[in-house]
Amino acid sequence: MQDKKKAKERIEELRRLINDHNYRYYVLARPGISDYDYDMLLEELISLESKFPEFTDRNSPSQRVGGQITKKFPAVRHRYPMYSLANTYSKEEVLEFDRRIRKDTENSFEYVCELKYDGVAISLTYENGELTRAVTRGDGLQGDEITNNIKTIPSIPLKLMNEPPAEIEVRGEIYMPHGSFMKLNEEKEKNGEAPFANPRNAAAGSLKLQDSSVVAKRRLECFIYGLAGDNLPSGNHWGSIQALIRWGFRVSGDVRKCTGIDEVFPFIEEYEKKRGGLPFDIDGVVVKVNAYSQQEKLGYTSKFPRWAIAYKYKAERANTRLLDVSFQVGRTGAVTPVAVLEPVLLAGSTVKRASLYNADKIEELGLYYNDMVFVEKGGDIIPKIVGVDTEKRDHSARKVVFTKSCPECGTELVREAGGSVHYCPDSMNCPMQIRGRVEHFISRRAMNIESLGQGKTELLITKGVINNIADLYRLGYKDLIGLEKEFSDTQTGKKRKISFREKTVKNILEAIEGSKKVPFERVLYSLGIRHLGETMAKKLAQHFGDIDSIRQAGLDDLVAVNEVGEKMAYSIITYFKTPGNAEIIKRLREAGLNFRISDKDTAVGSALKGKSIVVSGVFEKYSRDGIKELIEKHGGVVKGSISSKTDYLVAGEKMGPEKRKKAKDLNVPVISEKQLENMLTEG
Repeated sequence: MQDKKKAKERIEELRRLINDHNYRYYVLARPGISDYDYDMLLEELISLESKFPEFTDRNSPSQRVGGQITKKFPAVRHRYPMYSLANTYSKEEVLEFDRRIRKDTENSFEYVCELKYDGVAISLTYENGELTRAVTRGDGLQGDEITNNIKTIPSIPLKLMNEPPAEIEVRGEIYMPHGSFMKLNEEKEKNGEAPFANPRNAAAGSLKLQDSSVVAKRRLECFIYGLAGDNLPSGNHWGSIQALIRWGFRVSGDVRKCTGIDEVFPFIEEYEKKRGGLPFDIDGVVVKVNAYSQQEKLGYTSKFPRWAIAYKYKAERANTRLLDVSFQVGRTGAVTPVAVLEPVLLAGSTVKRASLYNADKIEELGLYYNDMVFVEKGGDIIPKIVGVDTEKRDHSARKVVFTKSCPECGTELVREAGGSVHYCPDSMNCPMQIRGRVEHFISRRAMNIESLGQGKTELLITKGVINNIADLYRLGYKDLIGLEKEFSDTQTGKKRKISFREKTVKNILEAIEGSKKVPFERVLYSLGIRHLGETMAKKLAQHFGDIDSIRQAGLDDLVAVNEVGEKMAYSIITYFKTPGNAEIIKRLREAGLNFRISDKDTAVGSALKGKSIVVSGVFEKYSRDGIKELIEKHGGVVKGSISSKTDYLVAGEKMGPEKRKKAKDLNVPVISEKQLENMLTEG
């Protein structure tokens, strides 16, 4: 589609369609299109906007995929303060609140009851129906602007419907659904990273990430629950909620208007029972006086509105016996203690195990074997031990002590300075680490050797057919045919058998051969470097270009990459210094795996043809990846480290002093972002 007029018409049509489907899905809860068809519409829009950038719109649905880098989150003063709520766990205090309202309010009044979401409060400003600013609550008077990150949340409208006022400010709660939270923690644990304790912490941490494309992948959601301002569309809160729905906001259906306190308590009790089955966390119910005139008369204390109160639920807790503590070894060598419990019903499910996190947590709890312990679900999801009934402790009980050696290979554990996690350092020989690395390597998001499932992998390692990931690429027909293993199915208890027969072997060997086409960023991720997840592997691959540049990079080179901290950098350096890893990479390279980034699709010029260029620091106009792409599209080759063959060093702010010194020592010209642009236009 080359005609600009037709392209503009199609872009506008796609935006309208996508916004309409978002409204149907998130507000009406009546999807009008399949996920696949929705994705196809979005892909078409992104493609057209890329070809016709003159039609760019900051509030296009395409902005939800993220990609903007925010180095700083500026503090913004709230036009209308975001007050906290007075909390209570007592129904008597709710009755006292009601007595005060009746005393201070001459006329009859109503309450509105809402769920108290356990997330992050947000203020959104819309001008002429378009989202212009999103600010966190902060201290109530000012917060941080996080607009780019908020735009990635699909349930927040970028454009409003049905003629909203010229300017409105709405309040809501950002939260992470349980499904997204579990998926995120699984990924973090696979990468050897500490999991988030609960969905609220995960949501808060996600909103302050610098890369909005990473925020988009966290699958955050939002409920809007109020309006702030002077010229409101209704004289009461309930009416404003109806207006919010008309304008396209996602408002929870779990809201109720009550004529008196006698209707409030049934709502509180109803959702105390339902909370365990909700797909998100709540920690109570908010009770508000409905009429704005009565709210204004009741006023505020220095911290809270006098016209609202939050009744908070107590965390669901169960009492059970600690039977044992097992220590599990992950693929990165991280050792995690897990409490084995006498089965107990908690928040609608049977709990048999609970995370103990690390050695510090065990010491803090003062656990003994056979203790009666109190268990809660952290964020109503992850079971955790929160206390011990010491009065029921057996005097002969043994204290729980964190293991000093690896439960798999017996190697003495180490603990990183300032860290809370113990690791088994024998990464090349520890059976669980070997198995974990192989399983990670063949997983769908890594090398995608789907024919070689978990049971088959375990069989190959047990039989000594493979001892590391490189061994996969020397496998032949004779190595696999006829291998068998019998095991008990954990679901049915019946005996099952894994057999490597003709078709199985053929599929495995074809999948291994096909994995040689996997791009470099996924190969890098598949190596299983501690703390290096999928997103950061892609960034490192794009930044350095090839495995050798990453291997040779120093600390300053690595931390110069956006969102690479010292912890991750040290882990990368340690990986390449670990005996055996260099040999594995050599063998993988010889097998034909991709260890450099693929060439860019098309060049737009040749001003930098044949030039070797290193990029370092933070830039004003472009992201670092953007500058790299610019260089490559003009014929240049981006390198990760400086050598005597480097033609230019493009330097931004916060560039490491060692890199500048090395450029000076090797007489490599150092140029700015502007000088690079001039070279391209002159060329």
